[in-house]
Amino acid sequence: MNTRIRLKLIAASVLVCALPALPALAQTPAAAKPKVALVMKSLANEFFLTMENGAKEHQKAHAAQYDLLANGIKDEQDTASQIKIVEQMIVSHVNGLVIAPADSKALVPVIKKAVDAGIIVVNIDNKLDDAALKEKGITVPFVGPDNRKGAKLVGDYLAKQIKSGDKVAIIEGVSTTTNAQQRTLGFKDAMSTAGAKVVDVQSGQWEIDKGNKIASNILNAHPDIKALLAGNDNMAIGAVSAVKAAGKTGKVLVVGYDNINAIKPMLKDGRVLATADQFASQQAVFGIEQVLNAVAGKKTQNSLGGTVETKVELVTKDSK
Repeated sequence: MNTRIRLKLIAASVLVCALPALPALAQTPAAAKPKVALVMKSLANEFFLTMENGAKEHQKAHAAQYDLLANGIKDEQDTASQIKIVEQMIVSHVNGLVIAPADSKALVPVIKKAVDAGIIVVNIDNKLDDAALKEKGITVPFVGPDNRKGAKLVGDYLAKQIKSGDKVAIIEGVSTTTNAQQRTLGFKDAMSTAGAKVVDVQSGQWEIDKGNKIASNILNAHPDIKALLAGNDNMAIGAVSAVKAAGKTGKVLVVGYDNINAIKPMLKDGRVLATADQFASQQAVFGIEQVLNAVAGKKTQNSLGGTVETKVELVTKDSK
C-alpha cells in the first residue's frame, strides 16, 4: 500500500471517529426570536392601516429581534372575530400580544386566557375596562393617549368659533368602547366651558356611512345646529357629506379625531375645522416595545400594570 492511500485511510478513520460528536452539536438550538401578535380593529379604517404599517416598519428595522403577526377585523363592531383572532394567537404560542380591543369589556375574558397561557399582553388605542380586568384578577398596561384630553383640545378650538348658547351635537364612536366614551366627555368638557348646548349624542360606530346617516338625522332634527363633533375622522368625513347635502357647508362646523390622510384636504379647505393627531404609526410600536422589554426581562403580566401616556396634538389648517 503506497503512502498516499495509507494517509487517506487514516483520515477517513479519524472522520468516522469524530462523527458521534456531531449530533450533540446539532441539537443545541439557536435562541428563538419572540413572536409578537398585533391585533387591531377594522382595517377598513385608515387609522389602523397606518398603525399596521408603522408596526411592520419597526419589525423590519428590528428583524433580528422579533417576529410580528399583524391581524385586524372587517369592521369596528366585529368583536366575535377579534376574540377568535386572539384565541388563534394563543394556539400559535405567541410570546406577546398588543391589542386595540373592539370592545372594552367583551375582550377581557379571552385576554385572561392569553395571560393564563403565559403571553404578555399590552393594551393600545382603546382602554380595556378596569372593573372587568379586576374581576378577572389581571392587570394589563395601557399604552396610548389621554382621549378625553385630546377631544377637549379639539373642542376648545371649536369653541372659539361659536357663541354661548349655540347648539351642537356629538357623533360618538362605538358606545361600549372606553375611547369613544372619553372623547365624548372631552367634547362635553369643552362645550360646557364655552356655554354651548349639546342637544344630541348618537353613535356613528366609527364608520363613514354610519356617521353620515347620524349627521343627516341630527341636521334634520336640529336645523339650527352650529357644529358636529365627531369622535373620529371617518365619522367626520360622513358628517361633511351630510352637511353638504343639507346645503349647510360653512354654516355647520365639523371637527374630528385621528388626523388620517383623508381628512387633510378637508382641513385645508375648511370643511373640517380641526382634528387630533394621536400618532397612529407609533401607537403599536410603543406597545410592541413594552412587550419586548417585558419578555426580555422575564416579567410577569401582573408586574407590569399602569399607563404609559403617549402624546396627542391639535391639528388645524394652520398646523405645520
